[in-house]
Amino acid sequence: MTEDRPIPLPGAIGISHVDCYDWPASDGLGGGSPHMHLACTEAYVVIEGSGVVQTLSSAGYREDELTAGAIMWFEPGTVHRMVGHERLRVTVLMQNSGLPEAGDAVFTFPPEIMADRDAYAAAAALPDGAKAEQAARRRRDLAVSGYLPLRDALHAGDPEPLREFHRAAAALVSPRVERWKTLWRGGALAAAERTGARLEALAAGDTDELANSRVRLAHPSRHGGYGMCGRRDEYEIPGTTVAYGGE
Repeated sequence: MTEDRPIPLPGAIGISHVDCYDWPASDGLGGGSPHMHLACTEAYVVIEGSGVVQTLSSAGYREDELTAGAIMWFEPGTVHRMVGHERLRVTVLMQNSGLPEAGDAVFTFPPEIMADRDAYAAAAALPDGAKAEQAARRRRDLAVSGYLPLRDALHAGDPEPLREFHRAAAALVSPRVERWKTLWRGGALAAAERTGARLEALAAGDTDELANSRVRLAHPSRHGGYGMCGRRDEYEIPGTTVAYGGE
């Protein structure tokens, strides 16, 4: 009998479904918490509704419309904020499943919080139970308060506040990077290496792996969790390091 081994999603990605928050922020827009990933590319596949994604990068400020069927993706270092217009729901595909949950996703909190690991951890934390929504709203509002000056500076042609946020975020997560390497080696790198091994086997005419193929089916293991951008349906995928994508 062949081994009943786990099967990660293609490329060992993370996946979740997100319903964008409709809570109005200080600028009147309903949406998620602005944040950035330091090592992971992220993609949104729009399932229904409409909205925009505001992004800050070295190229400046950008705003892209989201409508059903659209796909948007962005590289590490891009600050992004999802804003909903009409019942915006997206499927999130996250590179390097496990890294966002291990701290790769960093909120745009104000500089004084970014400079203090304990203060950042307290501001980012979500309690269980009835107080979770209040805490999610509070951290979203705090992230918006740190995001708006970054956006205003880019509008004025000054990229230095964004660069300083990059530096602060990197300093904040630096103690975690060695653990990230372990997660990456066991996830995305291992998936790529398995492909390489299969290509070598095919070149040699070895079809044993094809005879040992498996099929898996998964349903959401948790509905409506409080993510960074909205209420999130999460999955437990065999062979991944964590249960869900981080948005």
